[in-house]
This record gives sequence, C-alpha cells and structure tokens, in this order.
Amino acid sequence: MLTIGRFAPSPTGSLHFGSLLAAAASYLAARQAGGRWLLRIEDLDKPREQPGATADIIRTLGEFGFCWDGEILYQSQRTAAYQQALSALASHTYPCTCSRKDLQQHAHVGEFGLIYPDTCRDQTHTDAPHAMRLRTDDEAVCFTDLIRGHYCQRLHKEVGDFVVRRADGLFAYQLAVVVDDAFQGVNQIVRGADLLDNTPRQCWLQHLLGYPQPSYAHIPLAVSENGQKLSKQNLAPALDTHKRLETLVSALHFLGQTCPEADAFGSLNAFWDFAIQQWDMSKVPRVQALSYTN
Repeated sequence: MLTIGRFAPSPTGSLHFGSLLAAAASYLAARQAGGRWLLRIEDLDKPREQPGATADIIRTLGEFGFCWDGEILYQSQRTAAYQQALSALASHTYPCTCSRKDLQQHAHVGEFGLIYPDTCRDQTHTDAPHAMRLRTDDEAVCFTDLIRGHYCQRLHKEVGDFVVRRADGLFAYQLAVVVDDAFQGVNQIVRGADLLDNTPRQCWLQHLLGYPQPSYAHIPLAVSENGQKLSKQNLAPALDTHKRLETLVSALHFLGQTCPEADAFGSLNAFWDFAIQQWDMSKVPRVQALSYTN
C-alpha cells in the first residue's frame, strides 16, 4: 500500500520551530517509505486566521525545501463534505444548547478538559442556537502509536460527548480532520503529542463513518525553559529562513536522529537526501515534551 502522509497547519500565524518538527517528521516518514506527502491548510476558523498567514506558511515550507504532492487542500472549500458527513452521523448526534458558562458551572474537569455532563443528550430538536454533539460510550477506544505505544480512552467517561459542529455553524476540528484524511487517502499521521488525546475521538468518528484508521505517531512537543509549548498563541518566534540548514539540523537532533552539523551539507537537497535515508522513527524520544532553546 502506498504511504500517504500530510502536514496540516492552521493559518493563525507564521510557522515556528514546533511547526517545523511536525512538518519534518511527517515528511521524512512518508518519503522514506516511498510515499506521498500532502499539504492541507486548516483554515476553517476564519475569525482566528491571520491575514497573509497562508501565503507565508506555503512560502516558508518551500524555502526550507519541502516538496508536497498534488494540489494544496483548503478546508474552507470543504464545507459540503463536512455537512455530508454530519448528515451520515445523524443517528449518533444531538443538538446542544449549553453555553460555555453552563459547562463551566456543571461539567467536571478531567485529564483532557471539561467532561460534558450529558445535559442535552435526550434533546432531539430545538429552535434555539445550538452545537451538534456526537454520542460516545464507555467502550475503550484504543490504538497503537508508533512512538508512544498502546493508548486507550473511555470516551464517555474521560471526554464526554463532543462537538462536531459549533453553535456558530463552523464544523469542529475533530470532524473536519477525519473527513479530509479519508478523502485524501491519508494512512500515516505524524504530528505533535498535544494531539495524542484527540486521536481516540477521531478513531471513534472513523468507526462510525466507516473510514479506515490511519497509523499514528505523536512526536514530543518543543517547550521553552518555563515549560510553555512553542506555539503561535505563546508568540513563538517565526522560523528564520536565513538559517535553514542550522534549524533543520536542530530539528533532527530534537527528534533523536543522528545528523552531522549544518556545514557538512552543501545544499538543502543534500540535507534532505541524508535525512530521508537515515530517518528512524524508533529513535524519536517517547516523551510528551522536550525543552528547546533557540
């Protein structure tokens, strides 16, 4: 089977070192397997999108030597597909009129955030503004992560019924990512460990929609000295395209790979040829996060 991987950034700001780690790990895993690597822009949440961020992301990836296959997929152009999937889930969903304040007052806090308390679970129709939630149960949803090993959640107990379409009409990340991965034939997902606990929800959706389940690998997060995840929200510095080889070598070292220093490579192509040949998923540290200082 042809391996198909992907990188799917949100255009909420410029790419940073944490973004580069996810891009590089997914790229190397797909390319070493002789597979395809796709680029998808997850631009569903227009209010959070930063002007010019999409063009900046695409340009930066190109400047770092990433080569994606096929056309770029934009989630903002896929709403009909998400609606079709939501319709297919009709027997598993219900309208939820709970506000954020309601949830903060009545929901218990679990390891993965607020656990929905089933307030609207028996509701079948409402004319009030509402989100759509997906019913879960307490059967263990398990998968084997290629880095972190066996992982399970009992969704109803640990997460609760979760939102698949928001009250403002926007489709939720969990639904959109599952629909798009199936549409693009993605069968290998390599991404940051902050998304590990999302994976059982996505496996549950795949099961209900009859989609195949990809393989998953969750790489460590890069965190600052004070333990903050490098992210756009935390104002992580944008990638410096003047230090491309140095930054790429740092990314490989962070991912546990053996790699000479930047001056050993005469070009970006030489770096990528080496990195693809030497990539070893088993060397990636099996931890949630590692400290990184620029």
